[in-house]
Amino acid sequence: MPTTKQVHLAAHFPGVNNTTVWSDPRSQSQIDFGSFLRLAQTAERGKFDFFFLAEGLRLRELKGRIHDLDVVGRPESLTVLSALAAVTSRLGLAATVNSTFNEPYEVARRLASLDHLSGGRAAWNVVTSYDAFTGENFRRGGYLDEADRYTRAAEFLQVARELWDSWRSDAVLADPASGEFVRPDGIGSFRHEDRHFSISGEFNVPRGPQGQPVIIQAGDSNEGREFAASTADVIFSRHSKLEEGRAFYKDVKDRLATYGRRPEELKILPAVTYALGDTEEEAAEHAAEIRRAQVGPQTAIAFLEGIWGRDLSGYDPDGPLPDLEPDLAEGVSKGRAQFRGDRGAIVDQWRALAQEKDLSIRELAIEVTAPQSFIGTPQTVADQINEFVQTDAADGFIFVPHLTPSGLDDLVDKVVPLLQEKGVFRTDYTGPTLRDHLGLAAPRTQEEAASS
Repeated sequence: MPTTKQVHLAAHFPGVNNTTVWSDPRSQSQIDFGSFLRLAQTAERGKFDFFFLAEGLRLRELKGRIHDLDVVGRPESLTVLSALAAVTSRLGLAATVNSTFNEPYEVARRLASLDHLSGGRAAWNVVTSYDAFTGENFRRGGYLDEADRYTRAAEFLQVARELWDSWRSDAVLADPASGEFVRPDGIGSFRHEDRHFSISGEFNVPRGPQGQPVIIQAGDSNEGREFAASTADVIFSRHSKLEEGRAFYKDVKDRLATYGRRPEELKILPAVTYALGDTEEEAAEHAAEIRRAQVGPQTAIAFLEGIWGRDLSGYDPDGPLPDLEPDLAEGVSKGRAQFRGDRGAIVDQWRALAQEKDLSIRELAIEVTAPQSFIGTPQTVADQINEFVQTDAADGFIFVPHLTPSGLDDLVDKVVPLLQEKGVFRTDYTGPTLRDHLGLAAPRTQEEAASS
């Protein structure tokens, strides 16, 4: 009989986007520390694995102006998480840090420091930047070809691991006789020479409580899946439908054996949302209300403009789709990855969908952007979450609430207890580190791997 799997849960602080219903009077600041604190402490009360922060290195633009949802700004992730380390005790702290516009030494040092400050709760979501628009904020600009972003990211992570491993577990010893500390030769020394990095020196932070921070990866391309299978501990997935989730789960887990890894060494956690009600009908109504609040008239027009590449402000959001052809030569939206694909093909698909379902501009925008993943009573949602995990569509979920910072309250208070009653979710933390929460062993150092 198959072993019952344990569900893993994490929380995503939504930040700048239209996921958050900013018009709701319960919505608060996206940069005030109190908001981060409230959401993180709710996640810890719910015994979640970790608290996840995204990153934005430049304010997005629409038609040459700063996008409305970005004007408040976005604080740097590791700074926020370092502050949260002092006011939480078990919750993992996951930072998104870009591998295109940073350097391995500084990132490895900051993450190692967070791991020490938090007692072994640090995680790194390794991401890349594809566009010269973001690169304009940095000295190198947009020099890196998109084809090279994963090769740089892979080497970046390799160098970071070399730095973390440069300190052995016996790196600092106290002499019993004198009480003085001694430092074995070679501790912290490193040298790396390859395509993207040629560095050498001494790393100045001892090996952290976890050995190395937990590594998260979010790419969905073939290169991204391969990168995750070779080196990540967690995949932040977008596949939140049951059959899509099972296909993605099998594809990625099947790749692990190539790298000598077992399926349980990589956790797949899709990003999801939820809407609860006392009845199924009430939950469906609540979900529809949230979607209409998330995609208001202005947001719907802006969304279409990103695909059409034209100013569509003269169109009625409750009217039909524009009959003019898209301008594929020059986009009007910058800094938003979702507008990078074949925009002409997307326009064709949307027109067919709008005709089939008789959708207005706003109704189409609601239809094609991500709906609530789990809708129903607390019992229904608990059952749905468990079905995904037990049928290998996911190992758990990263919840993105529609309210900042109170959006996890109902999930923690009403759904988590039902998962605990099923015996598929912890009633308390069983260890101090994030690796303990995820059921991941400490990574072997290169020295240990070479001697085995």
